[in-house]
Amino acid sequence: MESGVTSPLLPQEEKVYHRGCPGCANDRRKELQEGLPYKEFLYVWIICLATSLPVSSLFPFLYFMIRDLHVAKRTEDIGFYAGFVGASFMLGRCLTSTVWGIAADRFGRKPIAILSVFSVVIFNTLFGLSTNYWMAIATRFLLGALNGLLGPIKAYSIEVCRPEHEALGISLVGTAWGIGLIIGPALGGYLALPAEKFPKVFSPDSFFGRFPYFLPCLCTSLFATVVLVSCIWMPETLHKHKVHQNESKNDEALEAHQSDYKEKDEQISSLDGKKSLFKNWPFMSSLITYCIFSFHDMAYSEVFSLWTESDKKYGGLSLSSEAVGQVLSITGVSLLIYQLTVYPRTNKILGPIKTSRVAATLCILILFGYPYMTYLSGTGLSIILNIASILKINLAATIISSSFILQNNAVPQDQRGAANGLSVTVMSLFKAIAPAIAGTVFSWAQARQHTFFFPGDQMVFFLLNVIEFLGIMLTFKPFMAAPESRAA
Repeated sequence: MESGVTSPLLPQEEKVYHRGCPGCANDRRKELQEGLPYKEFLYVWIICLATSLPVSSLFPFLYFMIRDLHVAKRTEDIGFYAGFVGASFMLGRCLTSTVWGIAADRFGRKPIAILSVFSVVIFNTLFGLSTNYWMAIATRFLLGALNGLLGPIKAYSIEVCRPEHEALGISLVGTAWGIGLIIGPALGGYLALPAEKFPKVFSPDSFFGRFPYFLPCLCTSLFATVVLVSCIWMPETLHKHKVHQNESKNDEALEAHQSDYKEKDEQISSLDGKKSLFKNWPFMSSLITYCIFSFHDMAYSEVFSLWTESDKKYGGLSLSSEAVGQVLSITGVSLLIYQLTVYPRTNKILGPIKTSRVAATLCILILFGYPYMTYLSGTGLSIILNIASILKINLAATIISSSFILQNNAVPQDQRGAANGLSVTVMSLFKAIAPAIAGTVFSWAQARQHTFFFPGDQMVFFLLNVIEFLGIMLTFKPFMAAPESRAA
């Protein structure tokens, strides 16, 4: 009886658009535009790229930065101190991401995006000017605390497109973020220590000679400034009706256009929404799995730069920051091609869960071969390292993109900002712990080069594989519960 009343009303409600409401304007555009929303997708791309570039741009030069700050008493201790600098960004983001997600649901996606990009301009620049260890940690912490974009932008990428394009929208977030996590280190590797690499252009007594790690940060901040200005014309997607804010827990089609709700019902709906988010097991199971894989990816990023730049007598590859930057730049190009062409088709055929299992299994096989690269040199080492890096990063991006899809399809629109904020908060906690643990384990492993059981860096990569295997196990029932529409 109830369904008989609701069904005919649904089309009528869908045709009601409120003048001055950006969410209604966005829904009207989606109804009229059947193709891809290229302009909106472009905003998703450049904003994600601008805010992700500084996340890991420090890794290629962090080893040398810690050395030059003279905080480590022994060479083997550099990885320990480097881990805490890498962790400070994620710790800051962990403490504030849920707040930014709730703010995005209340005030809109656009203000949060603008604030996040602005924080990159300010604090990334200050990080490049760090003169001591604690200044480096403080600026990275503040950069993370004010970078509340990742949760809201995932919701935004789904809201600007029709349902058939959601996989591509989420893929763009993963692609742009992944590209930023690759191009950032590439810039750091190429442009750090410019007085040593380009002595004809930068003298040791010049500004860039006295602040050898400022140039890559400056380039990232300049790009973020351009993106910040372009955000002025970014369309909003949140419904802001003049009578009442739309916070209903009803069907998404109704919530997009109904505005006349009583204050009491609105508060009850909001409270129920918060409770149901934690009781939503499809969301929570995908979130926990996502955090395990994120921990692995962040630990890998920390270990990769430390391992490639450490001396061969400690099991490393003895590469320069420039060589590491070249590897990461090639990997970044491959990631762009893969995420825009291969991943959407793979996800369509296998579904997000099966795709994650296959990708994680292949990651384990690849990481088993990493410690043996220390026996290679020259062109052979360069070729093998590039192939391994390309495969590893693309497979990791596959898992993360699949996790995004599972999480966003497990919650209704009015909870996506808060859900993604919670997701980023918990994920950031895992990513904050990962560099500190990875740096500590790396320093410990370098001191045990002649032990029988997984000597040196073999232990590091073995532990990375243990974490990846745990992630695979969590993708199976009864733990993993996919949304019905995306079950795989």
